[in-house]
Amino acid sequence: MGAQIAPAVLAETTTQFKELMEKIHQLADRVHIDITDGEFAPSFTINASEAWWPEGWHADIHAMVARPSEYVDQLIALKADLIIFHAEVQEDLLPTLQKIKAAGMKTGIALQRPTVPSTVAPLIQEVDHVMIFSGDLGKYGGSASLMQLEKVRLIRAIKPEIEIGWDGGVNLENAFNLAQGGVDVLNVGGTIAKSEDPAETYKALVAEINKHGVI
Repeated sequence: MGAQIAPAVLAETTTQFKELMEKIHQLADRVHIDITDGEFAPSFTINASEAWWPEGWHADIHAMVARPSEYVDQLIALKADLIIFHAEVQEDLLPTLQKIKAAGMKTGIALQRPTVPSTVAPLIQEVDHVMIFSGDLGKYGGSASLMQLEKVRLIRAIKPEIEIGWDGGVNLENAFNLAQGGVDVLNVGGTIAKSEDPAETYKALVAEINKHGVI
């Protein structure tokens, strides 16, 4: 299976969340929902308990929180497909990841730009998904630093079959390179959310990642 585009939803209020979900409702069946705590990420989003998605969708929750152990029960209750925490948190993530797995969900970790995969190899071995985070915590936008693509090789050297995601600055100019670089899931926030025609933008992104390279 090739790469996928997953619209990302970052909302400060339940009204804004609903508006963003309505924009992407007809587009994809995999969505990336951002949750922040105002501490690990400087902004506040809706509470985890306020998140929802259409029946039949696959939801990935990206929790930018300082203490995942305080959020894990709330997130498990949502019955998402995948829950992603940051490798850089100041607590031992393993018990939290194991709790999610025991509840029948997939686990993921996100790596910020300075984080070298080898330094978190035990976590990579434990999870189903590693997300290369090239954005700004708690904001739409950011820039896709394509130098971070080197991490794809380093992550697969630790766990070859793992799913790799990318978050931060995905747009029509770089989506093809990211997919060619080995990224499985391109999480797209601002490019779709701020588009005048989200459906058209989504279609164009899907076409980009599925086109064949010209040699």
